Amino acid sequence: MGSGCEGNGDGKEQNMAAWLVSVNTLKIQPYHLPRLGPRDVRVRMKAVGICRSDVHFLKTMRCAHFVVKEPMVIGHECAGVIEEVGSEVKSLAIGDRVALETGMGCSRCRYCKGGRYNLCLEMKSFAAPPVHGSLANQLVHPAELCFKLPDNVSLEEGAMCEPLSVGIHACRRAGVGPETNVLIMGAGPIGLITMLAARAFRAAKIVITDVNDYRLSVAKSLGADEIIRVSSNMEDIDEEVIQIQKTMGADIDITVDCVGFSKTMSTALNATRAGGKVCLVGMGQNELTVPLTPAAAREVDIVGVFRYKDTWPLCIEFLRTGKINVKPLITHRYGFTQNEVEEAFEVSARGRDAIKVMFNL
Repeated sequence: MGSGCEGNGDGKEQNMAAWLVSVNTLKIQPYHLPRLGPRDVRVRMKAVGICRSDVHFLKTMRCAHFVVKEPMVIGHECAGVIEEVGSEVKSLAIGDRVALETGMGCSRCRYCKGGRYNLCLEMKSFAAPPVHGSLANQLVHPAELCFKLPDNVSLEEGAMCEPLSVGIHACRRAGVGPETNVLIMGAGPIGLITMLAARAFRAAKIVITDVNDYRLSVAKSLGADEIIRVSSNMEDIDEEVIQIQKTMGADIDITVDCVGFSKTMSTALNATRAGGKVCLVGMGQNELTVPLTPAAAREVDIVGVFRYKDTWPLCIEFLRTGKINVKPLITHRYGFTQNEVEEAFEVSARGRDAIKVMFNL
């Protein structure tokens, strides 16, 4: 899956990629692809998005327990056009436009065999060190992880299948459905896309909170039933829980925390009804201080989310049918030059009015 630099691609063109070489330093340098296997395809990248994890890697050389110890190609939200197919590939052809699922499990462990390959301890995923990412001219990737895009779904939308997969997996884990009232903590890119997914899963009512007025206005324009501006102060939790519950106007069945701070999880646990469910998606802090015992006494279930599984076909179907429109989330676009790569990451890191920053290669 383009996980090393040992081999050479068969194309005559020199393949270039954006390498993370040190803190706050990205360089476009040659990236030698592994040789095409019989079940692989070579894909020319056309659209690659910047994720918050990419920014974490750039700023600190780490994200959660993943640590960058040597130069690494960055990026994992991607789509492109197939330029070469392996000898055993029958499902795809040269010229097909595809969205790439980013990770591949070992296929042997209990998690892979049980259908939860996202938990595989040997998972190899784009830009999860030491595996290289996808911000490159070309990649070699397993054909089974490349999903053909319908004519009415753009390559940019195809790249958005990766963050959309997080939202869809969260809705599945939490059990979002027509009879559920959903609270979403955080109106950043993943919070907004989780909101779109919850709407596609036909949630009865969706309330979303954030500290940023601009992002809340975007949430409202994308279909949130109600928006609430909150603070970052722990002292405000009790008052805000009352406001959130009053705004929902009914029991909060499910809360999805797309931030992952002590404050947001404490709010989620206190606001969710007895017997409800809290789904933790955001990883803002490694350790949280939360009112777990009172939540347990009300049988509030807590479920975690790590990446996704079996989501790309549903993502593409939602995009094809128009049940989800991710286009408004793409706020900034850049080409693939050294200056543009640096500027794109600076814009994404600043936040402000940047939601999804996209490279067009």
